[in-house]
Amino acid sequence: MSSVFEFVAEPRALSGTSAARSVRRKDRVPAILYGGTESPVMITLSHNEVRKHLEHEAVYSHVLDISVGGIKEKAVLKAVQRHPAKPKILHLDFLRVSANEKIKMHVPIHFINEDKSVGAKQGGVVMHSMVDLEVMCLPENLPEFIEVDLKDLNVGESLHVSQIAAPKGVEFVALSHAGDHDSDVSVVTIIPPTVSDSGAA
Repeated sequence: MSSVFEFVAEPRALSGTSAARSVRRKDRVPAILYGGTESPVMITLSHNEVRKHLEHEAVYSHVLDISVGGIKEKAVLKAVQRHPAKPKILHLDFLRVSANEKIKMHVPIHFINEDKSVGAKQGGVVMHSMVDLEVMCLPENLPEFIEVDLKDLNVGESLHVSQIAAPKGVEFVALSHAGDHDSDVSVVTIIPPTVSDSGAA
């Protein structure tokens, strides 16, 4: 069962750098809610609540409830701007979603059975080429993650996007470019173990 996250926001009237700084001094995060048929809305959120939400992986690949003045809208988190040196969230971008319109989102990959894979048991080293996949689907079909089982992967073998089973109603964007052979990229590879010279005379 997917987790449901709600962001409680307040509308803000002023935009610009100085206004954003003023918002942050109040320990709030400036943000924007855009997309769909409605006009963009500038909002602010509690920094403490935002930070708690962002600790959960699913929030980045989940349809969220954005409550502004008691009115809820469905949206996804499209961008997070963080302070380069401090544990502070500077800005958020939320994109409205419609139940009847497909969206594109990056969904994390969960690799399972790495240690139990054929290649790992032979001393191979698992190398991840990708940590997420861009998917296209209706909001109701948006998966929290894509599971990739490595148990049958041997040393020297790679697993490509085309070999991953997409959940029902979900399309991998990398495979939507018909005829583009470069789109079927490697997701994970098990490379041979490094040869040690320690036993050499």
